[in-house]
Amino acid sequence: MTDGNGRNSRLRIVHSESSMGWGGQEIRILTESQGMIERGHDVRILCPPDAKVHEAARQRGIPVEALPIRRRTFKALGAVRAWLRSNRVDVINTHSSTDSWLFCTAARLVFRPAPTVRTRHIGAPVSRDLFTRWLYVHGARMVVACGSRMREVLVGHNRFPADRVVSVPTGIDTGRFSPGDRAAARRKLDLPADKTILGVLATIRSGKGHKYLLDALRLLSRDDLLALFVGDGPYRPQVEQHARELGVADRVVMAGNQQDVLSWLRAMDVLVLPSYAVEGVPQALMQAASCGLPVVATAVGSIGDAVEHGQTGLIVPPEDARSLADALASLVDDAALRVQFGTAARQRALEQFGIESMLDRMEDVFRRVAAAA
Repeated sequence: MTDGNGRNSRLRIVHSESSMGWGGQEIRILTESQGMIERGHDVRILCPPDAKVHEAARQRGIPVEALPIRRRTFKALGAVRAWLRSNRVDVINTHSSTDSWLFCTAARLVFRPAPTVRTRHIGAPVSRDLFTRWLYVHGARMVVACGSRMREVLVGHNRFPADRVVSVPTGIDTGRFSPGDRAAARRKLDLPADKTILGVLATIRSGKGHKYLLDALRLLSRDDLLALFVGDGPYRPQVEQHARELGVADRVVMAGNQQDVLSWLRAMDVLVLPSYAVEGVPQALMQAASCGLPVVATAVGSIGDAVEHGQTGLIVPPEDARSLADALASLVDDAALRVQFGTAARQRALEQFGIESMLDRMEDVFRRVAAAA
């Protein structure tokens, strides 16, 4: 869309999010919103009043409005319909199944609704039932997958039209996420200077596989290693219990949720992501790469978009503590290989993971959809 002088015009963009959780999905919404606002667009977020993204948006100065869209109810549908009738926007970007259902359905109940873009953040299989197909093919004008493997599944398995499904990986601030002084970071965080730190940066839920790093730690049976878990979540008590049962609790630091993860990344020697459940392209992997960290991760979802096996890190089978331990040992015992992987990871991040690339591609999607409408 352009103005009368051929210049790019301001877009009115709305992001909807029904999720009550916190993770890479919510962080992407906030990062993308901030970036589009800086580019001069009018952006706002719609979410339940008690959603974590609501307070996070408010703290960042991003316009946010509360709507009762946590569940698929007639009340929620009515609230969305009323909002659409009262507000003019150019495009609505939905992010979870519930808000996608509500906005795509409500759009059929108003005159001249804004077109919808559906962003798919996770690699879980999408149902092939008729209504789900309607949501993705007719309810949404475009579908954005956060990784190339996710796009391949949506086009190949679900048979969604290839020209309406695009891959736009999450972008990060490569200027901010950069290599730093490891010793200084450890002093700042009161972490030991004489340990090799294997870090996990993820919400603590079962699918992230924290327990497999604990199993690997026991198999390695080395006092010079420390597992650092940055993040929190519903599975934390089970992880702490598992560490005690294995006898490795004294080699584990539970840092909890951190508002700023940069120093924690800089304190690590290796980032580990032992996921065995659904994954898109986890932001932690791209942030680690941008900080020049080597990675050991599992062959799950679109993780391969962020980690090149044998070039920027190592990929191992999921739910395999022995393979994980062997991969970690190869990096722990070879400082030169860690530097080699980390240097290559930083270069790849600069070339492929920058936030401007994500914003350029999303802006193009929004303009195309708005113009077609």
